[in-house]
Amino acid sequence: MQFRSLVLPLAGAGFMMAALPASAGAAPVLSCDETLKSSFATDADTSVVLVKAFRKGEPLSLPGSPASKPGKPADNDVCLVKLVVGPGNRGPANATSTSRGIGIEVWLPARANWNGRVHALGGGGWQGGKAAATDAIASPDAAAIAGGEGAVSSVTDTGHTVGGGSFAMLPDGGINERLWIDFASRAIHEQALKTKALATAYYGAAPRRSYWEGGSTGGRQGLKLAQRHPDDFDGIIANFPALNWTRFITSEMYPQIVFQRDLKGKPLSLAQMDLASNAAIRACDVVGGHHLGYLLDPSICTYDPAKDAAVLCRADGGSNNTPDCLSKTQANAINKIWYGMTADGTVPAPVADNGWKDAESATLPGTGNHKWFGLPRGTSLYAKTFYDMGLDGLASPRGPFLIASDLLALELQDPTIAGPNFVNAEGTGQGRWKQLSYAQLAGAYERGLALQSKFGEINTDSPDLSAFKARGGKMLTWHGLNDEAIAPQGTINYYNRVAANMGGVANVQDFYRLYLVPGLGHGTPNGTANPAASPPNFAPTQMYELLTAWVEHGVAPADVTLRSSGGGVTRTRPICVYPQRVQYTGGNPDLATSYICS
Repeated sequence: MQFRSLVLPLAGAGFMMAALPASAGAAPVLSCDETLKSSFATDADTSVVLVKAFRKGEPLSLPGSPASKPGKPADNDVCLVKLVVGPGNRGPANATSTSRGIGIEVWLPARANWNGRVHALGGGGWQGGKAAATDAIASPDAAAIAGGEGAVSSVTDTGHTVGGGSFAMLPDGGINERLWIDFASRAIHEQALKTKALATAYYGAAPRRSYWEGGSTGGRQGLKLAQRHPDDFDGIIANFPALNWTRFITSEMYPQIVFQRDLKGKPLSLAQMDLASNAAIRACDVVGGHHLGYLLDPSICTYDPAKDAAVLCRADGGSNNTPDCLSKTQANAINKIWYGMTADGTVPAPVADNGWKDAESATLPGTGNHKWFGLPRGTSLYAKTFYDMGLDGLASPRGPFLIASDLLALELQDPTIAGPNFVNAEGTGQGRWKQLSYAQLAGAYERGLALQSKFGEINTDSPDLSAFKARGGKMLTWHGLNDEAIAPQGTINYYNRVAANMGGVANVQDFYRLYLVPGLGHGTPNGTANPAASPPNFAPTQMYELLTAWVEHGVAPADVTLRSSGGGVTRTRPICVYPQRVQYTGGNPDLATSYICS
């Protein structure tokens, strides 16, 4: 997905172990040269397609890479190995559904620098990419982990190189079940197996600890590993996870359908969305008599723009006479986006239900009229950080979030539903999503659930993590409360379902802890509509250090202090282990000492 470079912070060392020389009795180690292609043989479906040694300071680029994009110098000596794991999916050479197999890119530190760990990385969106390409490096982040941290690192293309969702549809319009399985679970399992096997063969000793780190799709992948392959990793970071895949991604089309059905195809402007979102922030962000600039807890905010004269146009009884004012219909459209997808396009009054009730439930939403959660109040509805890069958020006036329109085409098995980026022999995307009614969108939602067995069980929503707990695994998740793409309510709901399945929150916190972070977006430092907001954020390696301390030293993380320094002002804030929430107790609202977790 387009967000990959933003959702995955570079992980650092934290609690480094001593370098591990190969033991005297170990099997002969592999060399970082062409001999490795034939020396590393785990099964008939696996082939090594590239081996390349980089010396410290050498640019990390491969022959054929664009000269205009020189690679960053290597931090230390590292070895790059690229694998392909078949069988893939046969078909016409020009079809996006044709694949030779799962590409895996592995980075190995020099033997003297290896800290005994595997630190594998997840991806974003539909993933894809250059993991098997011999002329491009797929993950500079993985290279930096190997060179800087000293851990073996890896990434996968999940079985395709497309980047969009068209790989999952066969040329005849049918479902590409083989690649759905690779994308949903097999590729990340093979990534784990091959990375550890290659490390063992290369160093002559097995890794002491193996870790997974990912956000968005990478977060979903971490949860899938814990659910289906609990022995693959000792510790997992699964941030802002894209679990409940078909549920939440189908619902990501809801803002665009609201524009089509309620506003006669005329989207709200950026200024109108910002007007309403910032009004919600001002109404609900006061702490200790000061405006924070973002919401500490959006779950308790019931701001209603349809009742706010300051945003309503004079023609609708308001006092706003600017071009950015809202009609009552437009204000109600924003309420719908905040509440989330319903089967019939209705929305309750925010004071009665602001869209968060189902989050605290131990039951999956969707059986009633409320199908899924909306974006929390105060969030940038068009995802400003990404919009400025040319990418479209959920309520972008330029068009839909592409992952969502692709999924609709796959659920309805009609490529013309998607945008023009979706290419298939049965037809190229023509944007026919615009014609869908609320009922038809709800039908696509139900179709996605019915197709789980053919979609590789992509939803990743099983609350049974008992095998992962039993093997001693540990997992951490954080989710920004102003996530512009994945509503945090879905993660909260999942955690509550895990607790209900596994004997209560205390039993779950023994191995799996969740943090909800005010103001943060989808891996972005400010997910709000307020450009001046400066919510405290994680340091780049903070979560990884917490996880390794928990796994290797038994130090369970408690509340965590975050920092920011926007506008020259240093701010600190505790974030709490869910279900505790941060409570203001008095003093400077910019200091962590003014809050407790309770």
